[in-house]
Amino acid sequence: MNSPVLLLNGNYEPLHVCTTKRAMGLVLAGKAMVVENGRGYIHTVSAVYERPSVIRLRYVVQRPRPRVRLSKREILRRDEYRCQYCGREVPNMTVDHVVPRYRGGEYRWENLVAACPQCNRRKGGRRLEETGMRLIRKPFEPHPTASYFFSHYLHEYREWSPYIEGW
Repeated sequence: MNSPVLLLNGNYEPLHVCTTKRAMGLVLAGKAMVVENGRGYIHTVSAVYERPSVIRLRYVVQRPRPRVRLSKREILRRDEYRCQYCGREVPNMTVDHVVPRYRGGEYRWENLVAACPQCNRRKGGRRLEETGMRLIRKPFEPHPTASYFFSHYLHEYREWSPYIEGW
């Protein structure tokens, strides 16, 4: 009952991933309908219900556009777990401020990059011009697409791909 279920808006826009228990509550309350049943059935004493993999709300929910939260995990994900100075992939990646904070650098997407510990120590608290180092790719705020938010589920739940990749 704790396996993930993709929740779609009334217009088939991916909204959220919830548990099977929550999804069944929405379906039984008449607020949602089962779109994909890839997991069999739930048997109770008096009835048999489809175990949903994808559900859709019966109405459209208006919500503000989501933003990707600024965190170490999301910075590493944006930079594809590669050092933005040397291009290596190491298991203990760090986050570096391009312009150091004590020199006016802010905690923003455009000032944070993934760096291996060696490059982070080499750069230290200096600016790029002072070290002679260059960035492989300019840092940016990732676009909040459905594939960005839900792509890590696709390798296990293939039936979700038509609903995620279309947005």
